[in-house]
Amino acid sequence: MSVTPDVAQSPSAGRRFRAYTTKHLDELTARAGLAADEQLAVKAVAHVLPFRVNSYVIDELIDWDAAPDDPIYRLVFPQADMLPQHDVSRIADLLSAGAGRKELNEAANQVRAKLNPHPAGQMDLNVPTSGNEEPIPGIQHKYKETVLFFPKQGQTCHAYCTYCFRWAQFVGDADLKFASGEIDQMVDYVRSHPEVTSVLFTGGDPMIMGEGVISRYIEPLLEIEHLEAIRIGTKALAYWPQRFTTDPDADDTLRLFEKVVASGKNLAFMAHFSHPNEMNSELVQDAVRRIRATGAVIRTQAPLIRTINDDSATWESMWRTHLRHGMVPYYMFVERDTGPQDYFAVPLAEAYDIFRGAYQRVSGLARTVRGPSMSATPGKVCVDGVTEILGEKVFVLHFIQARDPELVGKPFFAKYDEKAAWLFDLKPALGATHFPWEQAPVGDNGLVDPTRL
Repeated sequence: MSVTPDVAQSPSAGRRFRAYTTKHLDELTARAGLAADEQLAVKAVAHVLPFRVNSYVIDELIDWDAAPDDPIYRLVFPQADMLPQHDVSRIADLLSAGAGRKELNEAANQVRAKLNPHPAGQMDLNVPTSGNEEPIPGIQHKYKETVLFFPKQGQTCHAYCTYCFRWAQFVGDADLKFASGEIDQMVDYVRSHPEVTSVLFTGGDPMIMGEGVISRYIEPLLEIEHLEAIRIGTKALAYWPQRFTTDPDADDTLRLFEKVVASGKNLAFMAHFSHPNEMNSELVQDAVRRIRATGAVIRTQAPLIRTINDDSATWESMWRTHLRHGMVPYYMFVERDTGPQDYFAVPLAEAYDIFRGAYQRVSGLARTVRGPSMSATPGKVCVDGVTEILGEKVFVLHFIQARDPELVGKPFFAKYDEKAAWLFDLKPALGATHFPWEQAPVGDNGLVDPTRL
């Protein structure tokens, strides 16, 4: 490929990265038309959940005439009702009284503790291939074929999504962080596990790292014969496409991608796009073209988020746009059971209707997408539909991926519940005593004990 920049001019083209944080909230929320009391409430939420945005999102993505209802604004700015009112009021009162950082942090930590900082085994380092191995910091080997690696230098993002299930990584508490800079340890682990065919770099956002750093992680993996694919999970395309166009190391980064492909590995660029408006900028379209020209495959995914993309038309538009630009629609996720889940979550029944409504209006080329999918502790569970069996209304589900490979692809059923928003809200259906990944409760006589169901 040619790495000569071919970038449309815009207010953000070639601009140095500038981040906005909590200290800039008054200025930005005033621009959105919020009154003083509303600004204070938003600032209170931002002391509990992380806030970070950048000049590209501010200049290119947010429609300030539509704020605070603009979907991209809601995607990156805290909302006053994301947390219980009494918690927001308590921290707002501390801010008004001029409380010190220690007192504010203590109050914020008390609220965070109620928000399930580590959902779905996020911090579980269980290694399924060998029960006697010691956990390795920064590595998750949840599924047989795939190792997740959290590089130490990639544990932040160009901007934070308000719904992010990894929010706990960004709040400054060392006990909540999960990462490693031990490159040799990671490479040795992959080399010693021939069942591993894919390594996923995740975070945070690995593309926050410069090319010189990310190369040190990726290049040693290219020598491992049994490794078939390297994945990079990133929101950079949506939030800072200059990373691949006009940043000082943009060309070197694309050459690294070429090197991965030339080594015979698949480079899967797992791009997070949460709304079709994130594709409107010519900057991002240029970035997509340049990445694809390296031979990398861009796959797109996002969670279903109430108030931001909770309708079929939005997903239909998003998938069609991605397909038009040569990207592969991959996943619609269900919002995880962490942080302000009650604010963002969409019930599973409604999520299925939204998915199906969009899925049936796109061509077969876009039906590569899967969902709605829950990345829960036992694995990735897909809601396949709602039906009636033997007079009982049920959800039909299956494992796309599972800790126990024997569960993959096998359908199972749960009682229909219009309010259920997560796997653990569901109950077994059709007389089953437990779900496939659960052990049946057994009494002293060795038989299933119905009183413990």
